[in-house]
Amino acid sequence: MISFKINFDIESMIENKNGTSPSYTATEIMGQPYLWKRTYEDVVAAKQELSAFLNKVLVYDNLRVILTGAGTSAFIGDVLHKKFQKNFGRSTEVIASTDFISHPADYIMDSEQPVLMVSFARSGDSPESVATVDLANEYCTTIFHLIITCNATGKLANLADLDNSFVLLMPAGANDKGLAMTASFTTMLLAGILVSDIKGLERNRKHVEQLERYGKTILNKYAQKIKAVAALEFNRVVFLGSGALKGIARESHLKVQELSDGQVVCKYDSFLGLRHGPKAVINESTLVVYLFSNDDFVNNYEYDLVRSINRQKEKLYEIGIGEVIKNKESISLDLSIEVAESNNIPEEFFAVCAVLPSQLLGLFKSLDLGLSPDSPSVNNSINRVVQGVEIYKIKKKV
Repeated sequence: MISFKINFDIESMIENKNGTSPSYTATEIMGQPYLWKRTYEDVVAAKQELSAFLNKVLVYDNLRVILTGAGTSAFIGDVLHKKFQKNFGRSTEVIASTDFISHPADYIMDSEQPVLMVSFARSGDSPESVATVDLANEYCTTIFHLIITCNATGKLANLADLDNSFVLLMPAGANDKGLAMTASFTTMLLAGILVSDIKGLERNRKHVEQLERYGKTILNKYAQKIKAVAALEFNRVVFLGSGALKGIARESHLKVQELSDGQVVCKYDSFLGLRHGPKAVINESTLVVYLFSNDDFVNNYEYDLVRSINRQKEKLYEIGIGEVIKNKESISLDLSIEVAESNNIPEEFFAVCAVLPSQLLGLFKSLDLGLSPDSPSVNNSINRVVQGVEIYKIKKKV
């Protein structure tokens, strides 16, 4: 377990109603700013070898980039795919390994097109992660693998051939011992951001330093307030985000849902997408969480939606999360979580720390429900590494 300094007594905040406290999950959440700094340092140390690998891959003008993973690991791609596409100048898409293994022929229709598959995996031991790499090797004539993982001894980290792959390991402490992916998600997300702009590592140092400060601000300033929100009687949470932050909304909804063992049912959407039917789920027992963009143009649409929900009686509580939340005189928020006086970092970097409030909310709600955040699934329906998935052989169609 990693050690770190925080400005409040976390131990006094994490005892649940049954008198027990989590041994890992709280520490893994609180230690993330330290791990972000380590992640940056590790990518810098790997820059020369990583650059050589990417240069070998990017010689293909028709290269296709696939970002993959299962569950939370797949959501990293939701945040990053536009960043990869812009920086690499190559077509980039997100294909969850849980989709790929059942329908590989739907995703690899031109076996001659070169592919870079970027696999995100905490343990690297899930059957889908390993099978996706195997199937890509089988279906693609020219295939490269960039594996970003937290487990040096996992099957995925030790699976790839040295000639066509590169394994980037996250720092010690990122391989969460608790069920929920917290530090593993944010470190792999940050690593992906840095890898997509490998030539700009020195330029991005200041953004990582700012991100570290933002993370500490959220954890030190808002943890107690989020604990109070977690004690409210809600059984639904809706997370909303635009662009890259929609991926964070997706991860946020899963985090609270799994840490509450499904007793709190969550939904995610874009601000505009919510209007097209999903808004109906908001009732008097619903917590609504807004992840605000740092783009003024995007805010126009986001704040319109907030004002619309403000007019509804059917909601319990509203939280806004943003680097800066503007026009607060025209929108009503029960809790505003802000970390800066002006927009200082690109939105993909802010996305890394924007998930912290939902991690805290999930942690404290788990405790409020008398669960153990390290293992909240009472009937063991979900596990740290997915179980019960059998991989079937597929006969390729000629």
